[in-house]
Amino acid sequence: MLNKLEYWLELCDDDLRAAKAMFESKNFLWTGFICHLVAEKALKAAIASITNEVPPKTHDLPKLARKTDVYEDMPQTYKNLLNRLTPLQIEARYPEYKEKISALLTKDYCSKILEETEELVCWIKERLGT
Repeated sequence: MLNKLEYWLELCDDDLRAAKAMFESKNFLWTGFICHLVAEKALKAAIASITNEVPPKTHDLPKLARKTDVYEDMPQTYKNLLNRLTPLQIEARYPEYKEKISALLTKDYCSKILEETEELVCWIKERLGT
């Protein structure tokens, strides 16, 4: 049986592969949505590892990051990424936001958030010693 850290990191890695596949298929709305999931699961891995608690059932990335000491040491670029990704979890799923979000999620923008999300995951994993 996987421990809590392995569980969240395995889900994170699976979602990162899915985000890359969505990007390659030019499905940029889903690329953004899944990048949010990747960051969320990496942060939940940090919470599970550092606090030994069950991560809260929230999708607010900055709030999750603040649950650990990871946020204090986090470079500002990653904090900015968390703020950009957080709305994608909700707004990408509802029709009234889809057009607005789709216009934002261009190939270049998604390439950047995908790259930054992968860097964030690597940074968190380093902090956790994995």
